[in-house]
Amino acid sequence: MFLDGENWKAKFREFRVEAWRLETLPVYKVPQEEEEFRRFLAGERLDPHAYSDECTDDLKRVRREGKAKGRVHIVTRPLSDYLRYEFMCYQPHAWAGDDIRIMDVTGRDNPLAGVQDFWMFDRSEVVLMHYESDGTQINREVYEGNPEPLREYQRIALAESVPFEEYVKGLGA
Repeated sequence: MFLDGENWKAKFREFRVEAWRLETLPVYKVPQEEEEFRRFLAGERLDPHAYSDECTDDLKRVRREGKAKGRVHIVTRPLSDYLRYEFMCYQPHAWAGDDIRIMDVTGRDNPLAGVQDFWMFDRSEVVLMHYESDGTQINREVYEGNPEPLREYQRIALAESVPFEEYVKGLGA
């Protein structure tokens, strides 16, 4: 079963404890980000202290409800332009409550090589994220199998990553 529209949005309203994501790509082509990304490439930066949007508002709601939302993004250096842009946006999201972690595999084996992007809700419901090689999303598919291997991927990702704010301090950016 594929998810989109209201069914996809409902996953983020209805999870009980945790929504967690594994991100593996250096670029995501997101139509809603195109203009902001273009401005970033032209040198414009957002003020993370003043930044607020639907996502940061939702993260604050999640925290008020006692729930958790997090992600690990697997990266290699040098960071792509898109990742530098995304990191700019990650800062206010982290402050709003998104537990963002970075797993840098530059110069080392990637323990999750070949694992695709996914969202996991309450450590039991998994949605596989399918992308073209250029980062364009194809679809979202409800995973019907045993979630245990994906819980193990989450365990590895968390163990092998560092908090976003710690990671960016080391970049000198």
